[in-house]
Amino acid sequence: MRVFKNKWFNHWARGENVSDSVLFETATEIVAGKVEADLGGYLFKKRLAKTGSGKRGGYRTIVGYRKANSERIIFLYAFSKSQKANISEKEEAALSLVAEALISATDRQVNVLLSEGSIWEVQQ
Repeated sequence: MRVFKNKWFNHWARGENVSDSVLFETATEIVAGKVEADLGGYLFKKRLAKTGSGKRGGYRTIVGYRKANSERIIFLYAFSKSQKANISEKEEAALSLVAEALISATDRQVNVLLSEGSIWEVQQ
């Protein structure tokens, strides 16, 4: 399993002190089917605990993942529950396109995105 984060999410995670090890553990939970919601279009909502707090008062992450035959997960977006209740339909549609593109990309295309700094690979 390869786990990625897009440019926006990488910036957000650094600002919120969310480590790669926490993201990798969260990705493992997603593969095991432990998600809060299947939003369709390769998108899933997953809770992420805030440091010093539980998942309930933490963040909501939107990740791209295909349940069957996918070795890639990408963290796309995050927000705190106090910030907003959910993403809009427009946000969901845009994130779905991004998720599908990365999941369908060839390894060569993924390597180009990595070298350009468009995505980062989450380190265990």
